[in-house]
Amino acid sequence: MPRDKETLLRKFHQAKWDEQIIFEMSVPGERGILVPQAGEEISAIIGDGLSVIPDQLRRKTPPALPEVAQARVLRHFMRLSQETMGADVNIDIGEGTCTMKYSPKVQEHLAARHPGMTAIHPLQDDETMQGILEIYYRLEQFLKEISGLDYFCFQPGGGSQAVFLNACLVRAYHADRGDHERDEIITTIFSHPVNAAAPATAGYKVITLMPDENGYPTLEALKEALSERTAGIFITNPEDTGIYNPEIAEFVKAAHDAGALCSYDQANANGLLGVTRAREAGFDLCHFNLHKTFSAPHGCMGPAMGAVGVRSELAGFLPVPRVEFDGQGYYLDYNRPQSIGRVRSFFGNTPLALKTYTWIMQHGAEGLREVAECAVLNNNYMDKKIREIPGVVVYYAKDERRLEQVRYSWEKLKEDTGVDTEDVERRMADYGLQHYFTSHHPQVVPEPFTPEPCDSYSKDDIDEFVAVLRQISREAYEEPDLVKNAPHHSTIHMVQNPLIFELEKIATTWRQAKKKGLV
Repeated sequence: MPRDKETLLRKFHQAKWDEQIIFEMSVPGERGILVPQAGEEISAIIGDGLSVIPDQLRRKTPPALPEVAQARVLRHFMRLSQETMGADVNIDIGEGTCTMKYSPKVQEHLAARHPGMTAIHPLQDDETMQGILEIYYRLEQFLKEISGLDYFCFQPGGGSQAVFLNACLVRAYHADRGDHERDEIITTIFSHPVNAAAPATAGYKVITLMPDENGYPTLEALKEALSERTAGIFITNPEDTGIYNPEIAEFVKAAHDAGALCSYDQANANGLLGVTRAREAGFDLCHFNLHKTFSAPHGCMGPAMGAVGVRSELAGFLPVPRVEFDGQGYYLDYNRPQSIGRVRSFFGNTPLALKTYTWIMQHGAEGLREVAECAVLNNNYMDKKIREIPGVVVYYAKDERRLEQVRYSWEKLKEDTGVDTEDVERRMADYGLQHYFTSHHPQVVPEPFTPEPCDSYSKDDIDEFVAVLRQISREAYEEPDLVKNAPHHSTIHMVQNPLIFELEKIATTWRQAKKKGLV
């Protein structure tokens, strides 16, 4: 049955398979692929492949891996895929700060199929991988232009590691100047939480500033927190509320006056591309999540890439190797005496670098600015529609527009009906939409939800997403138990709540589950 033309709602019921764990499907001797024996030429060089492994490192028994034929493996994972709702199945506007953008399939094909990508290894000689090194080099030039900063590093495996790298670079900068007393980082509560977590992991004391009625801290609060111990300020702008701090230049100047560096979290730059740059705002460092802003898909814990940009005075501390061009060819430069070393192996997640490069090439400079304009337009259109839904509240900056997203609240809905934000997100599954992102913790905004209709979504997509929220609000006021007991048409009809906290009942792998007698 097609989607209702009037309500924009779908009659949806998700597939449900009573699927076994793949380990339970194992049949001794069954194989998915028969690996050919090494040829004489290869054997002559590497021997039997096992002799090089020291005796104490060799397995005494084969690994207990599932033995399953290829067709059964395919059916197994196809069934599991039908029990999920990914980017190619539903409108995932609700994933908020994760920024689910459309990744053109041609990019996926290049990254997954092109032999120039699938057959290379980072330990190859530089001369044999000139193509991908050129892409890295050219991608750095693009991001330099987009940010205004002078150098980029693509080694971090995501935004968190990028912020950790920035914290390490800030420390190296001050240490190189003989200043070893700066051990504090200042951030804001609505910046991405990693702006507190990563510096803390790097050993800093973290000071978190709270917002006023405008949604961001006052300049006076920042100045009170600054001191001779401040190493840097790590700020997301616009913050998770979608509010852009118009005093950011004054914030940066105050930090610089105190001798601190300024790190700009641009993990999500969807509303900023071609409009504002880190350099003009005065920042010394920034990072982009290439899997958020540049269409490389968000992999939920990977794959990801955090691109770190710095001013020239910080370039010497960047990790090695760096991709350089000598006028004749591209090469990996390890000769960086001041480098902090590495934050991960090799030179980053290569498929994501390729996807980012192709996405930027597809859009060009004008296209990137259009991306930002569409992202902001989409958000403000959806914002107007959502604010009209009974039960929705928006905190901070009354009557002010947001940029690329908004943190809404179902506080009034809960007061009126008892239905909370988790009830609503479970009910969304009954209309064929995956859950939405609520908020980072602590949840300063009560009963939060944070959708982001970036440039990838059409007006029709947004209208359907809003229609589902409007319908659930109506149900909450008329039949609250229907929402509180949702989902009714999903693979799982009720998620266990409260969550399991007893260690003896938690198993993250099949082997753990067997050892604990849970299966």
